[in-house]
Amino acid sequence: MTNAEAARGEVAWAYRELGRLGLNFGSAGNVSCRVEGGMVITRSGTTVDATAEGDTVRMALDGATQDTAAPSSEWPMHAAILLASPEVGSVVHTHADACTALACLGEGLPAFHYMIAGFGGDDVRCAPYVTFGTPELAEVAVEALRGRTACLLGNHGMIATGRDVKAALAAAVRLETLARQYLLARSAGAPRLLDPAQMDATRERYKTYGGAAPSRG
Repeated sequence: MTNAEAARGEVAWAYRELGRLGLNFGSAGNVSCRVEGGMVITRSGTTVDATAEGDTVRMALDGATQDTAAPSSEWPMHAAILLASPEVGSVVHTHADACTALACLGEGLPAFHYMIAGFGGDDVRCAPYVTFGTPELAEVAVEALRGRTACLLGNHGMIATGRDVKAALAAAVRLETLARQYLLARSAGAPRLLDPAQMDATRERYKTYGGAAPSRG
């Protein structure tokens, strides 16, 4: 588990990276990292071009904090995911263009590409729209992530998780890339979807790909 001071630096770095990579803009999205007793999360109102270690908040998963800054309004969603999935060490939430466009259609990502299997199933689900920053959003996000390491949030954005901050950020990049490829394929026609047997074969192949099983995120 990442110590709190290291987590502050990693969370700030990842949030800036989301801006540099074009996956977030302004103060959209947020990043968290599990630490002993809770998590470190980006503060409310921080921006992708100016986030430093001091723009993070250490807090318990029940919302208690001793920091003076207010945490991101999405902290209930991050806390709920960390509580529901002990294997998750970091949560990345973005408003990346392709993922958000697909989420605004109320659609998830089907098995159009074998790499969808890397997120834990035969699809990446889209949670229904719920007002941001609410316990209800936390609930639908946890449900959409059940058995998965990423999901879309209806009319909102996306979530990617990982064992640590770097893994969660990498998962967010992969998810946005796949969403963009899916929308591009749809613009040219109806993508051919892989069947369950083909996806099962992919998961078996992943078990030995690179000498180890794929990470959760």
